[in-house]
Amino acid sequence: MNREQRLVELRRRREQALAGGGPERVAKLHARGALTARERLELLLDPGSLVEIGAHVTHRSHDFGMEKKRIVGDGVVAGWGTVEGRMVYVFAQDFTVFGGTMSEANGRKICAIMDLAMENGAPVVGLNDSGGARIQEGVSSLGAYADVFLRNTLASGVVPQISAILGPCAGGAVYSPAITDFTIMVEGSSYMFVTGPDVIKAVTSEEVSFEDLGGAMTHNAKSGVAHFAAKDDADCIRHVKRLLSFLPANNVEEPPRVACTDPVERRDPGLATLVPDAPDKPYDMKDLVRRVVDHGDFFEVHEHFAPNIVVGFARLNGRTVGIVGNQPKVLAGVLDIDSSVKGARFVRFCDAFNIPIVTFEDVPGFLPGTRQEWGGIIRHGAKLLYAYCEATVPKLTVVVRKAYGGAYDVMSSKHIRGDHNVAWPSAEMAVMGAEGAVNILYREEIAKAADPAAERRRLVAEYNDKFASPWIAAELGFLDDVIEPEDTRPRLIAALEMLRNKRQSLPFKKHGNPPL
Repeated sequence: MNREQRLVELRRRREQALAGGGPERVAKLHARGALTARERLELLLDPGSLVEIGAHVTHRSHDFGMEKKRIVGDGVVAGWGTVEGRMVYVFAQDFTVFGGTMSEANGRKICAIMDLAMENGAPVVGLNDSGGARIQEGVSSLGAYADVFLRNTLASGVVPQISAILGPCAGGAVYSPAITDFTIMVEGSSYMFVTGPDVIKAVTSEEVSFEDLGGAMTHNAKSGVAHFAAKDDADCIRHVKRLLSFLPANNVEEPPRVACTDPVERRDPGLATLVPDAPDKPYDMKDLVRRVVDHGDFFEVHEHFAPNIVVGFARLNGRTVGIVGNQPKVLAGVLDIDSSVKGARFVRFCDAFNIPIVTFEDVPGFLPGTRQEWGGIIRHGAKLLYAYCEATVPKLTVVVRKAYGGAYDVMSSKHIRGDHNVAWPSAEMAVMGAEGAVNILYREEIAKAADPAAERRRLVAEYNDKFASPWIAAELGFLDDVIEPEDTRPRLIAALEMLRNKRQSLPFKKHGNPPL
């Protein structure tokens, strides 16, 4: 074969790789509103920045006639490129090639990308669209999944890992996204489950659709497996890019800082009247957050799951911060099993990647009831406590209104190494609400009173004056200050600047043992 023939062969193989499973399968994909693996990567990466690895890889299977079905690339496009000029490592499963199934060969391509990401300190983005393990390869394909799972685990806390689910993701395939930091699903076209509807019907006699079992909103709102729900492939890619914009490349870098035109000293008079005078009246914690952060830009994470706690990313003076806030609009902002787990996971991510945590507190306590107790609220609530205790990044806390009972301790209190804790004058800090406390402390006095109802009202008012305020906590040094609500933004920015060079370490250990 001469030089010209070799070039012809190279071009032929390249064209095969670019063609994927062929025009018919591509057309079927487009007909259902989905994009091909390469089209998705084109949307994600800066133009012309993709450098592919393993482009000519094919499987090595000889069973079930597979030796006659070899397609260049073998169902995964993998490589590296840039997103807004920043390096990322990517892989995209190609559903037009063997249904995007995992083989030993294309599993090695994914592992190679993940190894490079850890060695060079850059995020990994996986675009998942796969029928699962390739049945024709048996245990070899299962081994490929395990190789990927191991790297997901080793990369956890080293580089950010983002999973976009753009089609089916079933069986063992779901555990790679589950280990990654963030999962984005597409409404109406992606789903995740360990066992499908047919197996469930055969084993339990339950009948359930693909969408109800493992669709985007099921996992966004019910299970909490997914963090974002996108409208289509393009919207999903937009979510990935926006998420990356807040994150550092790895665990030794600081998050990217952007120029800020929102005045540092901006005071918002609307904050003064945001919290109702009546302690049982709700307000929207997201409104508070948007009034404080740069340009009102708050990128919420896990929006549809456990909405009684709000988490997400924002910026203060151009610097990325993680926001955690109790949501009075939902269950009065109480902590329950789901919200505790949601908050703990987010706090641990922020701590792993040097993102300061800003906590807006308005929590009446932990949700009572047999369902919560039998479901393990003690264990799950302890996850949030553990996460805050362990975090060594700058931790700022604003007590907006209620801070009752053990929930006061858990929500980044001074006692668990909060760096700068302030309260609004509306703060109520006590073991419990006045009504409950008076019923316990003054049961006999109320019963003996000539007018028990009037006596209870008097005692409740007295208790509120003494305990349901920030002053005792401030006098004891549990608060650094009580501030006017309008001053929240400049005060937080000043504290962040003060903590810019914070260094804090944990006692030496292999790792802790959180209450999983």
